[in-house]
Amino acid sequence: MDLSYSPEELAFRDEVRTWLDTNLPEDIREKVREHRELSKDDVMRWHRILAKKGWSVPHWPEEWGGTGWNITQRYLYQEQFGLSGAPGLPAFGPNMCASVLMRFGTKGQKDYFLPRIRDGVDFWVQGYSEPGAGSDLAAVKTRAERKGDHYVVNGQKIWTTLGHWGDWIFCLVRTDPTAEKRQEGISFLLIDMKTPGITVRPLILMDGGHEVNEVFFDDVKVPVENLVFEENKGWTVAKYLLGHERMGSGNVGGSKRMLVELKEIAARELKNGKPLVEDLRFRDKLSRIEIDLQALELTSMRFLDKMRRSGQPPGADVSMLKIRGTEIAQAITLLTSEALGPNAQPFRAIDGEELDPVATSVTPRYFNYRKVSIYAGSNEVQRNIIAKATLGL
Repeated sequence: MDLSYSPEELAFRDEVRTWLDTNLPEDIREKVREHRELSKDDVMRWHRILAKKGWSVPHWPEEWGGTGWNITQRYLYQEQFGLSGAPGLPAFGPNMCASVLMRFGTKGQKDYFLPRIRDGVDFWVQGYSEPGAGSDLAAVKTRAERKGDHYVVNGQKIWTTLGHWGDWIFCLVRTDPTAEKRQEGISFLLIDMKTPGITVRPLILMDGGHEVNEVFFDDVKVPVENLVFEENKGWTVAKYLLGHERMGSGNVGGSKRMLVELKEIAARELKNGKPLVEDLRFRDKLSRIEIDLQALELTSMRFLDKMRRSGQPPGADVSMLKIRGTEIAQAITLLTSEALGPNAQPFRAIDGEELDPVATSVTPRYFNYRKVSIYAGSNEVQRNIIAKATLGL
């Protein structure tokens, strides 16, 4: 097993770092480092810069505009994003929908949608969760009834991240309500958000942020050609998509950047007249997180080495990266809140206000990161996956 980088890989890492330092717009970099919300214009502007460089979809096959990089190069690319303060592109289009289309889509679907996703023409969102179907995704009730050459969709999705930005949404819908097993009778549809009958309502978070939404479908007509894979076989697509999502859930680069920020805070905050970083109890907590993060990075590299040698996608045990990556990120945000103590502000800074942008981002970030252990399947579900598929329990 080889957990080191070759000279060529190190040179590639430096190339990515230098390019990001030169081409990432400074206003976007500042927003990321101060944990302020990006606008749709920010995200799409950055997407187009990456697309012009040919780096917007590095994991795609070259025939569709991918880079041809190996798995290690893609990992280094993602790590440098996290370290430099460059925002990753929202995964819904480039990672999630695109991977589904490449695996299950028709030629017509690929020819139309993939270039638009690659170039940042369309912004995609995910329509999975419902009021009674979140972690228990097989309980979806949104109906899609086929009538001739289209489906008529009725129902509701909730917690739709960035749904108010959406041009298109990919949805799990129930096409056969009589199926014996809940996982059966579900289909995967691509829906134009401009279609009459779609209503998006904001869900304002405690910090005043608008990130998630409710989406209502009232007699929404969707062409049959927007069905991905087979009718009533959407659960196969959903499982493939979720497995594809977990490899990147560790976010080592992003956690490294937050850890550096935490150390800077601990060096300036005082406790009993001394910098907090000199407090033994605090240093113990900080060092435990840093050791856990180093272990996560090494484990990620083990998966990389395995995939590099075998050429195969990761197995069920990749769930451990998702579990530990999200737990470590949550631990960093918690300890950052403890470090600032009463200096942590409950609301984000508003442009123009004379507030410390770091202090005003810590508390909202802490609460926001409570949700990351649910992404791509809750951590409890991931432990069950490891127990059954890897340990054979």
